[in-house]
Amino acid sequence: MRIDLHTHSTASDGTDTPAELVHKAAAAGLDVVALTDHDTTRGHAEAIAALDEAPRALTLVTGAEISCALDGVSLHLLAYLFDPQEPALLRERELVRDDRVPRAQAMVAKLRELGVPIDWEQVARIAGDGSVGRPHIATALVELGVVPSVSDAFTPQWIADGGRAHITKHELDPFTAVRLVKAAGGVSVFAHPAAAKRGRTVPEQVIADLAAAGLDGIEVDHMDHDGPARERLRGLAADIGLLTTGSSDYHGSRKTVGLGEYTTDPEIYGEITRRATGAFPVPGAGGRRT
Repeated sequence: MRIDLHTHSTASDGTDTPAELVHKAAAAGLDVVALTDHDTTRGHAEAIAALDEAPRALTLVTGAEISCALDGVSLHLLAYLFDPQEPALLRERELVRDDRVPRAQAMVAKLRELGVPIDWEQVARIAGDGSVGRPHIATALVELGVVPSVSDAFTPQWIADGGRAHITKHELDPFTAVRLVKAAGGVSVFAHPAAAKRGRTVPEQVIADLAAAGLDGIEVDHMDHDGPARERLRGLAADIGLLTTGSSDYHGSRKTVGLGEYTTDPEIYGEITRRATGAFPVPGAGGRRT
């Protein structure tokens, strides 16, 4: 089985619609794909509806990537197979989403103060119906020729954490997020915990404390982790009893990584599904239909 547990669609900051993502995941030879848009589950219904039209059988894992922060450090929590209508977690996700537009508008204003000829209409056009975020602003900077690529916008000079044009947004305390995901029947995995190129990362002791609070796993195999970081994270996970996942963090054309470039071991995936009680993976008939 080929399993990719971290992807994004136009429901947040990816460039493929949820249906397009499902079709591309099947065409890429994946058996399981998780849709984990930022702080939203809006793409799930479209993705589920597309499963039976995919070129081969594919199972969808519903999820979200939840924005968190601890002591000024941003971190992301992948939440899988939770009940999307559970009131407490839904309320917090809505608070995060509601803060996205004013935050992005403030970042545009900062960039204009720095002499960048960006405007809100450009960013809104790029975001479309998705939850607006920094990748949309980064794409605008690429369009304007300010930076050569989206990743080059995520630097201290521009919109990285603490950068000249960075604005903080409402983010959950990760310990609260772990608790809320578990109460909603979900499974939580710390996304790209050693991605230092994105900004500051939390100490390993924080990961251990999160594990003690109920965190289920950490994402190890990721494009932003080099070999030593992966080895270190695997050792940490073994020491404190965390599951280890691998995922593409696919954003369509916004990133160079392809679907299935990094994958999760089937046994780990099986354990994630065993722990979840809020929702269940959705199998599609796809290419098996006669």
